[in-house]
Amino acid sequence: MDDDDRLLWDRARAGDAAAFGDLYTRHARQVYTFCFWRTGDAALAEDLSAAVFLEVWAARGRTELTKASLLPWLLGVAHNLVRNQWRSNRRRRAALARLPPLRDSPDHVEDVAARIDAERRMAAVRQACARLPERELAVLQLCAWMGLSPPDAATALGIPVGTVHSRLSRARARLRREIGEDGARGHEPVDISGGLR
Repeated sequence: MDDDDRLLWDRARAGDAAAFGDLYTRHARQVYTFCFWRTGDAALAEDLSAAVFLEVWAARGRTELTKASLLPWLLGVAHNLVRNQWRSNRRRRAALARLPPLRDSPDHVEDVAARIDAERRMAAVRQACARLPERELAVLQLCAWMGLSPPDAATALGIPVGTVHSRLSRARARLRREIGEDGARGHEPVDISGGLR
């Protein structure tokens, strides 16, 4: 049987996949058992066993078998792969240990609900604003949304301050009525800066 390993290996080196398959059949169980014994993890042992044979197949063209059995070389490759796996795991654990502890992730349900509610209220305000006369809407936008004082809005629009005050008052009253009607259909009154409530 030992002589057969050398003959099969010579054929495998020449590209005979069936000869390599025979070597696999002959030694796969022992390689798996070694990997399983070293790792204690059946799935990892299967992965490592497959990696052993892939590595040996890749090296076949440049490796001559000097012993009668391929098994010592296979187990040497397995030993190195297991050791590399341990090093990799140790580095991964060390890297994870250096990370700051994870904080509890916030519950975004309330944020999403608030955003949906705000979008719904803004839609009601926009619908109500669309029904305002343009000159009242312009004053409302400058004073309530952009934060300009009535004198500054008057300067921006080129109208008297008293006109700004009266248009702003009418716009707020209309919006209260409009949004109040929407509120009767399930929307809360919307407070935009400038005090519509």
